[in-house]
Amino acid sequence: MRDDEFLAQVRDRGGYADQDEAREATEAVLAVLAQRIEADEAQDLADQMPTPLDLPLRGSGADADTSGEAFGLDEFYRRIADRAQTHGDTAKQHAAAVLSTLPEAVSAGQIRHIRTQLPDEFGPLFDHRA
Repeated sequence: MRDDEFLAQVRDRGGYADQDEAREATEAVLAVLAQRIEADEAQDLADQMPTPLDLPLRGSGADADTSGEAFGLDEFYRRIADRAQTHGDTAKQHAAAVLSTLPEAVSAGQIRHIRTQLPDEFGPLFDHRA
């Protein structure tokens, strides 16, 4: 999947006005996801993402020997809101739009690897609700 296709999906799912809003949401969510999962898993995900959407996953500042930070869904939303300079409901919208698009852009195995590192409460975010 190309970056413009990914962003079009995020735009549609999140109800964003344009690709720029979708890109901002995507970058915020992927950067926070990179903080949450193990660094090597973030790199594996980045390897499957279209350029330049891989950059937030590579720019997490974590090295390959560092495990991700353990935090729950509320903290995930809070960090997205901080990064995107928005409020909690919009952060939830960002997370759902981006994470539900990931399974269409990367392998099923990669999604399984990511989901095993996250609490069960994250699971519904990966499911697209048409």
